[in-house]
Amino acid sequence: MDHNTSIFEQERPALLSISYRMLGEISSAEDVVQEAWLRFSASDVANIENPGAWLRRVATNIALDTLKSARARRENYVGPWLPEPVISEHTPSTESQFQLAQECELALLWAMERLAPTERAAFVLREAFDADYSEIATTLGKSEAACRQMVSRAHKRLQTSGPRFDVSPEEAAKAVETFFFAATQDHEQAIKMVSKEAVAITDGGGKASAAFRILYGPQDIVTVTQAVMEKSKDLPNVSYALVFANSQPALARYTGGVLDTLTLVLPDSNGAAQWIYVMRNPDKLAMPSPTAPNVRQMN
Repeated sequence: MDHNTSIFEQERPALLSISYRMLGEISSAEDVVQEAWLRFSASDVANIENPGAWLRRVATNIALDTLKSARARRENYVGPWLPEPVISEHTPSTESQFQLAQECELALLWAMERLAPTERAAFVLREAFDADYSEIATTLGKSEAACRQMVSRAHKRLQTSGPRFDVSPEEAAKAVETFFFAATQDHEQAIKMVSKEAVAITDGGGKASAAFRILYGPQDIVTVTQAVMEKSKDLPNVSYALVFANSQPALARYTGGVLDTLTLVLPDSNGAAQWIYVMRNPDKLAMPSPTAPNVRQMN
């Protein structure tokens, strides 16, 4: 491996993480990193004073351009759009090239869609990579004062976006199990186990059956969830496994050995289900077989 390639490979995990946090899509993040490599390899690396900062700046700006076109495409997306999960059978390992990306919660990725692109970039660089404001300013072509304002504004918007971002894996595991247990109870009892401020979002991308709107409140969410679970009883060869989606426990449903649904539930401060993420778009589901080692069966 030559010197330039070695430098780039050391930075690759961080570049993937920046790009994924900016775009919420794995393949798009990989495309950004590939473009960053092409620009790096075509540059006079010996005259780049800080290759890591240079690569972060280039990747961030490529991601910003990509995000603008992605948002235009998402306006025609069928149903609600959700960020693509990084799914694993265990918590992130040092062997995973998406190790750093997995540490970004899906709820935070979803909430960051409400930020302006440059706000999102400033927030990601500051909070995820502890970049100083001079680097952020150089990257975004803004003043340091403007970057401080963007990060502060992003914090305020995210704090009022709904989901909790401090949920532990233990809380998430309990929440998903409690939510599905609630769905098996009678309607009135189930409603009591779901937060009054609950939000349920299903992403089918027009390629799998899914609600075409976001569901709000326990009545709506429980009614739809119980109807879906009743229909699933007629599906052949259905099995469930507890897996990890962006470092949080989530329930994976397999039909005929193929992952077709991933559900993540985050609780409110009282433990009631508050934010329900359901991924059904097959283009965003990539997961080892449920028979693989270390995957907990939940039949």
